[in-house]
Amino acid sequence: MEPIILPAAVLLLAAIYVIAQYNGLVALRNHIREAWADVDTELKRRYELIPNLVETVRGYARHEREVLERVVELRNRCAANRGPVSSQAVEEEQLVDGLRQLLAVVERYPELKADKHFLELQRELVRTEDRIQAARRFYNGNVRDYRNKCESFPSNLVARLFGFKPEDYFRVKPAVREAPDADF
Repeated sequence: MEPIILPAAVLLLAAIYVIAQYNGLVALRNHIREAWADVDTELKRRYELIPNLVETVRGYARHEREVLERVVELRNRCAANRGPVSSQAVEEEQLVDGLRQLLAVVERYPELKADKHFLELQRELVRTEDRIQAARRFYNGNVRDYRNKCESFPSNLVARLFGFKPEDYFRVKPAVREAPDADF
Protein backbone atom coordinates (compact mmCIF):
# COMPACT_ATOMS: atom_id res chain seq x y z
CA MET A 1 0.00 0.00 0.00
CA GLU A 2 2.83 2.40 0.86
CA PRO A 3 4.47 2.20 -2.60
CA ILE A 4 1.24 3.57 -4.11
CA ILE A 5 0.88 6.45 -1.65
CA LEU A 6 4.09 8.28 -2.64
CA PRO A 7 3.39 8.36 -6.41
CA ALA A 8 -0.26 9.27 -5.73
CA ALA A 9 0.84 12.13 -3.48
CA VAL A 10 3.26 13.40 -6.14
CA LEU A 11 0.53 13.24 -8.80
CA LEU A 12 -1.93 14.98 -6.49
CA LEU A 13 0.56 17.79 -5.76
CA ALA A 14 1.31 18.17 -9.48
CA ALA A 15 -2.42 18.34 -10.27
CA ILE A 16 -2.95 20.94 -7.54
CA TYR A 17 -0.07 22.99 -8.93
CA VAL A 18 -1.45 22.86 -12.50
CA ILE A 19 -4.92 23.82 -11.28
CA ALA A 20 -3.54 26.72 -9.23
CA GLN A 21 -1.46 28.00 -12.17
CA TYR A 22 -4.40 27.66 -14.56
CA ASN A 23 -6.71 29.55 -12.20
CA GLY A 24 -4.07 32.26 -11.75
CA LEU A 25 -3.76 32.69 -15.52
CA VAL A 26 -7.55 32.87 -15.90
CA ALA A 27 -7.75 35.49 -13.13
CA LEU A 28 -5.04 37.61 -14.77
CA ARG A 29 -6.70 37.31 -18.17
CA ASN A 30 -9.98 38.48 -16.61
CA HIS A 31 -8.18 41.42 -14.96
CA ILE A 32 -6.90 42.39 -18.41
CA ARG A 33 -10.40 42.26 -19.88
CA GLU A 34 -11.76 44.36 -17.02
CA ALA A 35 -8.93 46.88 -17.38
CA TRP A 36 -9.55 47.08 -21.13
CA ALA A 37 -13.22 47.81 -20.47
CA ASP A 38 -12.06 50.79 -18.36
CA VAL A 39 -9.80 52.01 -21.17
CA ASP A 40 -12.61 51.55 -23.67
CA THR A 41 -15.01 53.57 -21.50
CA GLU A 42 -12.59 56.49 -21.38
CA LEU A 43 -11.92 56.28 -25.12
CA LYS A 44 -15.66 56.48 -25.75
CA ARG A 45 -15.79 59.55 -23.52
CA ARG A 46 -13.12 61.13 -25.74
CA TYR A 47 -15.08 60.17 -28.86
CA GLU A 48 -18.14 61.95 -27.44
CA LEU A 49 -16.15 65.15 -26.80
CA ILE A 50 -14.57 65.36 -30.23
CA PRO A 51 -17.67 66.35 -32.26
CA ASN A 52 -18.39 69.22 -29.83
CA LEU A 53 -14.78 70.37 -30.01
CA VAL A 54 -14.79 70.20 -33.82
CA GLU A 55 -18.07 72.13 -34.08
CA THR A 56 -16.75 74.87 -31.80
CA VAL A 57 -13.56 75.19 -33.84
CA ARG A 58 -15.55 75.04 -37.09
CA GLY A 59 -17.45 78.15 -36.03
CA TYR A 60 -14.20 80.14 -35.87
CA ALA A 61 -12.01 78.41 -38.43
CA ARG A 62 -14.20 77.74 -41.44
CA HIS A 63 -11.29 77.46 -43.89
CA GLU A 64 -9.65 74.69 -41.80
CA ARG A 65 -12.18 72.19 -43.17
CA GLU A 66 -9.58 69.56 -44.08
CA VAL A 67 -8.24 69.23 -40.52
CA LEU A 68 -11.74 69.18 -39.05
CA GLU A 69 -12.96 66.51 -41.44
CA ARG A 70 -9.88 64.37 -40.81
CA VAL A 71 -10.42 64.47 -37.04
CA VAL A 72 -14.07 63.51 -37.44
CA GLU A 73 -13.16 60.66 -39.80
CA LEU A 74 -10.48 59.37 -37.40
CA ARG A 75 -12.88 59.62 -34.47
CA ASN A 76 -15.48 57.58 -36.36
CA ARG A 77 -12.93 54.92 -37.32
CA CYS A 78 -11.70 54.64 -33.73
CA ALA A 79 -15.22 54.44 -32.33
CA ALA A 80 -16.07 51.63 -34.76
CA ASN A 81 -12.87 49.62 -34.20
CA ARG A 82 -13.51 46.58 -32.03
CA GLY A 83 -10.43 44.73 -33.20
CA PRO A 84 -7.40 43.65 -31.19
CA VAL A 85 -5.60 46.14 -28.94
CA SER A 86 -2.73 46.51 -31.42
CA SER A 87 -5.15 47.56 -34.18
CA GLN A 88 -6.91 50.02 -31.90
CA ALA A 89 -3.60 51.46 -30.74
CA VAL A 90 -2.60 52.28 -34.33
CA GLU A 91 -5.86 54.10 -35.00
CA GLU A 92 -5.81 55.84 -31.60
CA GLU A 93 -2.32 57.12 -32.37
CA GLN A 94 -3.62 58.62 -35.61
CA LEU A 95 -6.54 60.22 -33.75
CA VAL A 96 -4.14 61.70 -31.19
CA ASP A 97 -2.11 63.21 -34.03
CA GLY A 98 -5.30 64.59 -35.57
CA LEU A 99 -6.35 66.16 -32.26
CA ARG A 100 -2.92 67.73 -31.94
CA GLN A 101 -3.33 69.23 -35.43
CA LEU A 102 -6.76 70.53 -34.43
CA LEU A 103 -5.34 72.16 -31.32
CA ALA A 104 -2.54 73.66 -33.44
CA VAL A 105 -5.22 75.26 -35.63
CA VAL A 106 -6.74 76.77 -32.50
CA GLU A 107 -3.46 78.54 -31.76
CA ARG A 108 -4.02 80.69 -34.86
CA TYR A 109 -7.36 82.01 -33.54
CA PRO A 110 -6.98 84.08 -30.35
CA GLU A 111 -10.74 84.69 -30.12
CA LEU A 112 -11.32 80.91 -30.17
CA LYS A 113 -8.67 80.34 -27.51
CA ALA A 114 -10.62 82.77 -25.29
CA ASP A 115 -14.06 81.22 -26.01
CA LYS A 116 -15.50 79.88 -22.72
CA HIS A 117 -17.25 76.95 -24.39
CA PHE A 118 -14.06 75.91 -26.20
CA LEU A 119 -11.97 76.27 -23.03
CA GLU A 120 -14.39 74.08 -21.08
CA LEU A 121 -14.31 71.45 -23.84
CA GLN A 122 -10.53 71.59 -23.87
CA ARG A 123 -10.38 71.17 -20.08
CA GLU A 124 -12.74 68.21 -20.31
CA LEU A 125 -10.54 66.71 -23.02
CA VAL A 126 -7.50 67.09 -20.73
CA ARG A 127 -9.36 65.39 -17.86
CA THR A 128 -10.43 62.60 -20.20
CA GLU A 129 -6.86 62.18 -21.46
CA ASP A 130 -5.69 61.88 -17.85
CA ARG A 131 -8.26 59.15 -17.22
CA ILE A 132 -7.29 57.36 -20.44
CA GLN A 133 -3.65 57.38 -19.41
CA ALA A 134 -4.47 56.10 -15.90
CA ALA A 135 -6.64 53.32 -17.34
CA ARG A 136 -3.93 52.53 -19.90
CA ARG A 137 -1.30 52.20 -17.16
CA PHE A 138 -3.60 49.90 -15.16
CA TYR A 139 -4.30 47.80 -18.26
CA ASN A 140 -0.61 47.58 -19.16
CA GLY A 141 0.25 46.58 -15.57
CA ASN A 142 -2.19 43.69 -15.81
CA VAL A 143 -0.76 42.71 -19.19
CA ARG A 144 2.75 42.77 -17.70
CA ASP A 145 1.72 40.48 -14.82
CA TYR A 146 -0.05 38.10 -17.19
CA ARG A 147 2.88 38.02 -19.62
CA ASN A 148 5.30 37.39 -16.75
CA LYS A 149 3.23 34.42 -15.66
CA CYS A 150 2.92 33.12 -19.24
CA GLU A 151 6.67 33.43 -19.82
CA SER A 152 8.08 32.35 -16.44
CA PHE A 153 9.06 28.78 -15.75
CA PRO A 154 7.25 26.55 -14.75
CA SER A 155 3.93 28.42 -15.16
CA ASN A 156 4.76 28.88 -18.86
CA LEU A 157 4.30 25.12 -19.28
CA VAL A 158 0.74 25.38 -17.98
CA ALA A 159 0.10 28.47 -20.14
CA ARG A 160 1.32 26.64 -23.24
CA LEU A 161 -0.60 23.49 -22.35
CA PHE A 162 -3.90 25.39 -22.11
CA GLY A 163 -3.28 27.81 -24.98
CA PHE A 164 -2.88 31.10 -23.10
CA LYS A 165 -1.57 33.66 -25.58
CA PRO A 166 0.33 36.85 -24.70
CA GLU A 167 -1.73 40.05 -24.71
CA ASP A 168 -0.59 43.29 -26.37
CA TYR A 169 0.29 46.42 -24.46
CA PHE A 170 -1.73 49.55 -25.26
CA ARG A 171 0.74 52.30 -26.14
CA VAL A 172 -0.77 55.64 -27.13
CA LYS A 173 0.49 59.14 -26.36
CA PRO A 174 -1.95 61.56 -24.76
CA ALA A 175 -3.59 64.02 -27.17
CA VAL A 176 -3.18 66.93 -24.74
CA ARG A 177 -1.11 67.27 -21.63
CA GLU A 178 -2.40 70.29 -19.75
CA ALA A 179 -5.45 72.44 -19.50
CA PRO A 180 -5.35 76.01 -20.78
CA ASP A 181 -5.05 78.85 -18.29
CA ALA A 182 -8.17 81.00 -18.23
CA ASP A 183 -10.68 82.18 -15.69
CA PHE A 184 -14.39 81.97 -16.16
